[in-house]
Amino acid sequence: MTQHARLFSPLDLGPLTLRNRIVMPPMVTCMEPAGDQAVEWYRARARGGAGLIIREATPIRRLADPDFAEGLRRTVEAVHAEGAAIAIQIFERGHDAEGEAIWVSERPGAREATEAELREVIELYARAAAECRRVGFDGVEPHGAHGFFLNQFFSPKHNRRTDAFGGAPERRAAMGLQVTRAVRAAVDDDCLLLYRHTPVGEGYGAEESRTFARELEAAGVNVLDVSPSSGSSELPRAHWAEEMKAAVNIPVIAVGGFDDPDAAEHVLETGRADLVAIGRGLIADADLPNKVRDGRRDEVMACILCNEKCYGNLTRGEPIGCTQNPASGCEFQVAG
Repeated sequence: MTQHARLFSPLDLGPLTLRNRIVMPPMVTCMEPAGDQAVEWYRARARGGAGLIIREATPIRRLADPDFAEGLRRTVEAVHAEGAAIAIQIFERGHDAEGEAIWVSERPGAREATEAELREVIELYARAAAECRRVGFDGVEPHGAHGFFLNQFFSPKHNRRTDAFGGAPERRAAMGLQVTRAVRAAVDDDCLLLYRHTPVGEGYGAEESRTFARELEAAGVNVLDVSPSSGSSELPRAHWAEEMKAAVNIPVIAVGGFDDPDAAEHVLETGRADLVAIGRGLIADADLPNKVRDGRRDEVMACILCNEKCYGNLTRGEPIGCTQNPASGCEFQVAG
């Protein structure tokens, strides 16, 4: 363990203490949300040693339904039983109550959302967060990255609004901040509030993101999840976390290329981030953290970046898997 002492050191987040600095980031699985396959998928990664698991992006309109939220309780209990904490990423898909497509600004196939509809979306975020907390999640994470709904408001390329949610940078930041404040008000103080943000996007840069990060902290965010664009070939992508960390006084998650425990240890030891996300590595081998911690690194089934059964299955609408590990995604068959 001494070789990766920082990686496996606990992190105190106030009411919640993580056993280590390893975060399983939110990754779409295409599994039935309340089914055995999903429960055992997340249980395996908790048993394998991750400190914090962030459940995949889940629509706020579904989570606002108490029955749907209740179906996720088994996953929460499974992860807790293995000693890990669990948060959930929440997002708006871009549909009104009748299923008509709405977006930040008019685009092919979607009309511009009205201010009243945006107020409803903000309220839905709050209701969804409250339901997630009710069924036991340790934290919630609004998804404000990678061109999804909240991130589109931040981008001047896509946000062409002329009301309170568009125009100047502070107005483009308003939707994300109002969602954050509403979520913070909807949950208790012991609930971890994360926010995922892409630091450089279409039409905005790092300076604007640093200002936004400070505003998120003031709005009650406990952890900033810095997720750069996957279009960059540079790995690992530590410098984006470092830039955002310099702007805030809350823990920062570094995302992008940290399957290598040496790279993860280095970014933590040098103070460039407080936590590291290991995504593909945990798809390939749920036990990666424990194997590294116990000096069994040679036993790790490593990701080869082929994208065949992780991203590839996503594009086909099939449950996640891994070419290097046939057991990945099939944990429920063993558990059953």
